[in-house]
Amino acid sequence: MDQTFKALADPTRRQILDLLKANPGLTVQELSDHFPMSRIGVMKHLGILESAHLVVSHRDGRRRLLYLNGVPLQMVQDRWMNAHSARIASGLTALKHHLEKEILPMKPRLVYEVFIRTTPERLWSALTQSADTRRYFYGFEVTCDWKVGSMMTMAKPGEAPALECKILELDPPRRLVTTFRGLGDEAARADAPTKVTWNIEPKGDLCKLTLIHEDFAGETATYKGVSQGWAPILSGLKTLLETGEPLFDYTQPPK
Repeated sequence: MDQTFKALADPTRRQILDLLKANPGLTVQELSDHFPMSRIGVMKHLGILESAHLVVSHRDGRRRLLYLNGVPLQMVQDRWMNAHSARIASGLTALKHHLEKEILPMKPRLVYEVFIRTTPERLWSALTQSADTRRYFYGFEVTCDWKVGSMMTMAKPGEAPALECKILELDPPRRLVTTFRGLGDEAARADAPTKVTWNIEPKGDLCKLTLIHEDFAGETATYKGVSQGWAPILSGLKTLLETGEPLFDYTQPPK
């Protein structure tokens, strides 16, 4: 967390995060165009943000696309700020929005990255078994036979499915690709299915988990919902696997 606070201390780096939140998938050059400094200067700031895992990159052909990774910010909130009133937490976590130029058109894609002290096999189990998902994924249980082409649903016990997904790729314990269709509200049900990719890479006694959610038709109801929902899920997953205890008690009604 020291790296997170160091990265957020600089107003230029906060502005970079503002830009990437508003425009997921900017290239380094597109990002540099928003600042009165050299490209090298912007890249130095990016290096600090990437070291703190607040910015992650994704290759698209020859282009390197940049994304805000909300998981470290969520972890800060989970550790200290949930115990305070919503007004105080909002004041402590708000980032300044000083965008000096017109932002570029939206390129809807979400990319998250989190390092978890676990094994690939244990992490894969946590992604695919209801005994784990109900403890970090908003109380949902997963139903699937785990074959390519099969449907996967997620629902709270005794309730109708809230998510419906089709398995596109399956390579345990390394990679899972599915479609994604929210069923929780009428607006989301009207959206075309999107795509979610989970990549697991062992890094010594850690695993790097990368989540990519893409193929949005724009700022749809699905995009607006998941852009706020993935960071708490990933933070909860990390906490569960590293401590054995859930971050939130989903058996209790929200306060």
